[in-house]
Amino acid sequence: MRLLVKAPAKINLSLDVLHKRPDGYHEVKMVMTTIDLADWIELMPLPSDTIKIVSHNRFVPDDHRNLAYQAANLLKETFGIREGVAISITKTIPVAAGLAGGSSDAAATLRGLNKLWKLGLTLDELAALGAKIGSDVSFCVYGGTALATGRGEKIESIPSPPPCWVILAKPTIGVSTAEVYRNLNVNAIRHPDVDGMVQAIHNQDYERICSLVGNVLEEVTMKMYPEVAHIKEQMKRFGADAVLMSGSGPTVFGLVQHDSRLHRIYNGLRGFCDQVFAVRLLGERNLLD
Repeated sequence: MRLLVKAPAKINLSLDVLHKRPDGYHEVKMVMTTIDLADWIELMPLPSDTIKIVSHNRFVPDDHRNLAYQAANLLKETFGIREGVAISITKTIPVAAGLAGGSSDAAATLRGLNKLWKLGLTLDELAALGAKIGSDVSFCVYGGTALATGRGEKIESIPSPPPCWVILAKPTIGVSTAEVYRNLNVNAIRHPDVDGMVQAIHNQDYERICSLVGNVLEEVTMKMYPEVAHIKEQMKRFGADAVLMSGSGPTVFGLVQHDSRLHRIYNGLRGFCDQVFAVRLLGERNLLD
């Protein structure tokens, strides 16, 4: 039996950091939503009790560093599974881009192996396991749109934002999330209105959503990598309704409702940026088969 699972990327509409916790993590408060830019995870049983990662992307590790590997290994150890699996990862989401590609691959692996190995776990149970792998994995298990708190693992589902296009542009650099957080001065943060963003989404107020986008990590990453600021300036100049860096970057996204403006922005960015995507918001939460 082969199983194919979609692993969508996420963007942050609002990202705030409240303080550094005693455990070394940062307390965050953020609104995330999934978009129709996705990796695909294919799961195939193996006769031997091993986990094999298959990927043709040279930036994707094929050992225990891979989050999909960690997801499979966690299920094996937790439930005493003595079956092997080959995990084939077809990447579309850029690596180290602030789009939770690795986390989404892990979440898709959890959902897929739950079915393949007939574990019968709920999404809540899978999300709790995902929190042991990485801060974004819990959200990626659920998908849709959510307010995330704690270190990102406490998930409160909210409605999807109004339909729109999302244009993404990633410069040819990778960003270390840990390095960005190390350079963040939590005492000098201008906090975005995360609660206002949640309310605007509940009200389906697209203009208000656009006015409230904010990410406290953006200024840190732009100081480290000026090309991120350049992409943001150009996307604004081309006419996006709202522009923001996602996660710790370096990907910048723009929200657009009108098709004519979408093409102008996409073509303008393609003039100086190799990785440009135009996709829709996904919206709804994942369902278990």
